[in-house]
Parts: sequence; structure tokens; C-alpha cells
Amino acid sequence: MLAVIKKRRSIREFLDKPVEKEKIEEILKAVMFAPSAVHRRPWEFVVVEDPEKKEALARATPWADFASKAPVVLVLCVDEELSREWLEDAAIAGAHIYLEATNQGLGTCWIQVRGHQSQTGEDSEEFVRQLLGIPAKFRVVALFPLGYPSSYPGEHQDDEYSPEKVHWDQW
Repeated sequence: MLAVIKKRRSIREFLDKPVEKEKIEEILKAVMFAPSAVHRRPWEFVVVEDPEKKEALARATPWADFASKAPVVLVLCVDEELSREWLEDAAIAGAHIYLEATNQGLGTCWIQVRGHQSQTGEDSEEFVRQLLGIPAKFRVVALFPLGYPSSYPGEHQDDEYSPEKVHWDQW
């Protein structure tokens, strides 16, 4: 598992190559296996392949412009009524997306939606909700553009481990 974790990088540039449905489903399966508080599994996803919708998603936040170039964008939503710990559940789900995408030879990057504004000044969550017809009770947490990386910055190295940040038994 550490080998996949070391390969995981935030990828913002993709090859013009479709992502196989089987790989998307493996990523979604990995997310469904993620732990959640009281096993509530509050997440739901929108898989976006439509070029016009991806172009619009690229305007959802000031940092989302590269989403339009990805073959697929996964939209991570959570039902906050199902779990008080929805944000933690979403974070774990996002980590599973990152790791299984890497395992499938794909790249992705977390684009934060929650708490931001679109490029036109609208609330980013509401912007994405309206665009994709997401029910109002769902929080839109993040976008995950998925595709084959056009370049790769290399694996993380062991010297990135910082033992001074680890405190044993007390601070």
C-alpha cells in the first residue's frame, strides 16, 4: 500500500484519452469501501463526462479551470442529515478516490467546492448543485477531475517523512 501512497500526486494535466468505465467503477467501489461514522455512508457521486458540463464545472471555483480538460470529473456530495461527521466521512472518501485513481494509473486533484465562490461570485456549492441537478439537502464537497496524467512529477521520497512532527505518548 505504501507504494501506491508514494505514487499519489495531485495531477492537473491530462492526456486526451478516455478513462475506461471499469476504472471509474473501481474507484467508486473503493470509495464505497471507505469507513464512515456509524457506517452511515453519507456520500453520493455525480460522474460527469459531458464536455459542456465539465467546462461549466471549471468555473465552479477560482482553482477549477483544469477540470474542463479531464476526461471525467467525479463530484463528491454528502447528505449531512445522515451523519454529523459528514465532513470527516467526505475526507476519507476523497482519500480513497486519490489512492484508487493512482492504483488504476490515473491522476486526480481535490478541487475544494465547499466554502468557496464560483468565478462569477456565486456560492460554489449552489453553482454545482444547479448545474448538475443535485438536491438541496446534499453538500457539494469537492470535484475530482480524473484522467491519464500528461506528465508525472515523480514519487514521494522517504526524506519527506518528518520525525520531528511525531510525538510519542505526549507532545
